[in-house]
Amino acid sequence: MNDRGRRGPLRARLAGPAAAVAAAGATRGAYALLRRHPPAGEKTWVRTNHRGELVTLVEGPAVPLGALAGELAGAAVAGQPVALPPALAGLGALGFGVLDDLRGSGDRRGLRGHLGALARGEVTTGAVKLAGLAATGLGAALLDGGDAADVAVNAGLIAGGANLLNLFDLRPGRAIKVAALSAGLIAAGGAVAGGRDAAAPGGRAAAGIPARRSGLAAVAAPAAAALALLPEDLRERAMLGDAGANALGAMLGAAAARSLPRRARVGLLAVIVTLTVASERVSFTKVIAGSPPLNWLDMLGRRPAPISAPAGADAAPGAETGAGTGGPHGPRRRPGRHRRAVSTVSGSGPGAWISALLRPPAAPEP
Repeated sequence: MNDRGRRGPLRARLAGPAAAVAAAGATRGAYALLRRHPPAGEKTWVRTNHRGELVTLVEGPAVPLGALAGELAGAAVAGQPVALPPALAGLGALGFGVLDDLRGSGDRRGLRGHLGALARGEVTTGAVKLAGLAATGLGAALLDGGDAADVAVNAGLIAGGANLLNLFDLRPGRAIKVAALSAGLIAAGGAVAGGRDAAAPGGRAAAGIPARRSGLAAVAAPAAAALALLPEDLRERAMLGDAGANALGAMLGAAAARSLPRRARVGLLAVIVTLTVASERVSFTKVIAGSPPLNWLDMLGRRPAPISAPAGADAAPGAETGAGTGGPHGPRRRPGRHRRAVSTVSGSGPGAWISALLRPPAAPEP
């Protein structure tokens, strides 16, 4: 084997770590820049959380932008073209999420609320976002290739993943924790399965990427980008919002589409659909609070819950949906929805996320 042949597999193995490092650094940089120079002014991106504290939405755009920078770095290290499906998935979901964050009225919530309004001739920003996520998922799936069944499943993973992750953005750190766990499962699934096209002519194996690394390489950038801002999220200074949660979920859906075999993807899509339908009738917050292991993980690294939290906050089924409830200024979510403080807590050094996670879990919320 010549030197070029030896370098190919090595560069492919380094692509994932390079993407993760670049994504984390780019995300922190994008967040700092957006905090200093928020588009359309700071007030456009400020909301009030359940503590009555001001929070910023700029974490949302920073995460997918950093993840895309990581994808570019990983592709450069591997010596391969940038994968277009995750880029389209992330940017498309980001755009429609920003629209709902900044222009949504909050008068309609849940899939039933937005689709019901549409049936009556009322077009909400949430309905526009749902259609946009579906179109984004389909476009990214078509770019990824495959037969009609593959395209349909992959489109569902991207659009459904975008919507589902937003359902968990109700408390500090929750959506990022779910994203990190999902990324781990996708990476493990890709390693066990070997990638759905690892042995296919012209597939990842032919390109010099070891099949057992395909899942890890696919999730490295979005997972690292999200974890880079976990301290800001846990300490209630910033939030993902629809823009960040939708884009992060879409990119993880694209990663699953690129690294899992069809049977695993169909199973994952079934889980996404089941949870999305269940959210119309069941409060995820109540389910998590009622399960000691889930509640422990949910509270890990967070500030203690406010003693005077509104009774029944986040309990209404159907309100926990990614269809969107944004508004241009001021409070945009029902009382109790997770929103964070902008400047009341200090400390955001490189190791801040480690100390945040090592902090003893706060008491369960009332």
